[in-house]
Amino acid sequence: MGSTRLALSLAGGAMLAMVASALAYAAPIKNVVIVHGALADGSGWRKVHDLLKAKGYKVTVVQPPMTSLQDDVAAARRILDLQDGPSVLVGHSYGGMVVTQAGSAENVAGLVYVAAFQPDEGENLLDLAGRTPPATTGVKATADQYLYLDPKVFAADFAADVPAAEAEFMAASQVFPSKASFETKISEPAWKTKRSWALIASDDRAIHPDLMRTMAKRAGSTVKEVKASHALFMSQPAAVADLIDTAAKALSK
Repeated sequence: MGSTRLALSLAGGAMLAMVASALAYAAPIKNVVIVHGALADGSGWRKVHDLLKAKGYKVTVVQPPMTSLQDDVAAARRILDLQDGPSVLVGHSYGGMVVTQAGSAENVAGLVYVAAFQPDEGENLLDLAGRTPPATTGVKATADQYLYLDPKVFAADFAADVPAAEAEFMAASQVFPSKASFETKISEPAWKTKRSWALIASDDRAIHPDLMRTMAKRAGSTVKEVKASHALFMSQPAAVADLIDTAAKALSK
């Protein structure tokens, strides 16, 4: 009898937890956490931040150290832990690797991939990128194995539709990711248990658009395409903000 009561108690506790989670997500989701990608920092997301803030969202931009995938996931979860209620977790480019791993946190309601990698279990960024012909050959490594994009091709290959002066500054202020972070495999893909959306930049030269389409289809993501470069968070902020808003509203129903 004692074991039966314990089993019933545990089952009841699990059911209550599921109900509590469902009720939490039934409320409007107002937290947006953004993880920027490699080669650019979070400041480029200012326009998206402002557009979402005007819609009533609390927006936080994670500044991952880019020293390792583990460190970057920890940085994202640190910010997620500070949120009051569920969040939409957004990742750009390499940030897609980060949110795929960090998105298993209980307070992540759903994922939005913005011109981003959507890895499966056991995959890393370098393996994924090698599945399609590279659009850019400008990625170089420092002596201590950190990566950067040759400033001579940065504008054309990363930010072709961004004003020239801004693209030049972006090239000069790149965030160098460790090569090791691109070689680390994903162990727990959050998109397998969370709903996801994907915004694909059709003129992307950093991630092949066909690769993004394949990954999004595999993940069952709701897909939208926009004619833009890899830096669409700067050139098409309204399209990015609108998809995040769409995801938040859909997850709140």
